[in-house]
Amino acid sequence: MDNLSSDAIWRPDVTVACIVPRGQQFLLVEERVRGELVLNQPAGHLERGESLAQAALRETLEETAWTVRLTGLVGIYQWTNPDNDTHFLRFTFSAEPLAHEASRPLDAGIVRAVWMTRDEIAAASGRLRSPMVLRGVDDYLDGRRQPLESLIALPAVR
Repeated sequence: MDNLSSDAIWRPDVTVACIVPRGQQFLLVEERVRGELVLNQPAGHLERGESLAQAALRETLEETAWTVRLTGLVGIYQWTNPDNDTHFLRFTFSAEPLAHEASRPLDAGIVRAVWMTRDEIAAASGRLRSPMVLRGVDDYLDGRRQPLESLIALPAVR
């Protein structure tokens, strides 16, 4: 057993992200986090009552104004932020862009949506919100995909 008291409950933050390619570029967001401008995939937290897929679609629309269609599950990533000891369990999807609502306001904190190549993302590694950003792109480029049917949301049963 670790050093946590037996009363402590540990729960990682469950998040979703979308890797959205268009030609040789990928859709990212530039966002302000604790005063710094960082780059991330469209991503966010799973909310009560949502499936993982629904959360990924919602976050992508809210953060980029892009409607996308999910095409696969690239990977499930576990990471601990060493700066604040926050633990993340991130479900990263691949998606294709369908439509852009240019006039739609973006989520608070999001400065803009931007398309970048893999090399541009790697060159900006010091500005990435987490190592999961580039790792997800590389896994996508390596062809890693699981079918969406791998995710099963069961109804609540009492």
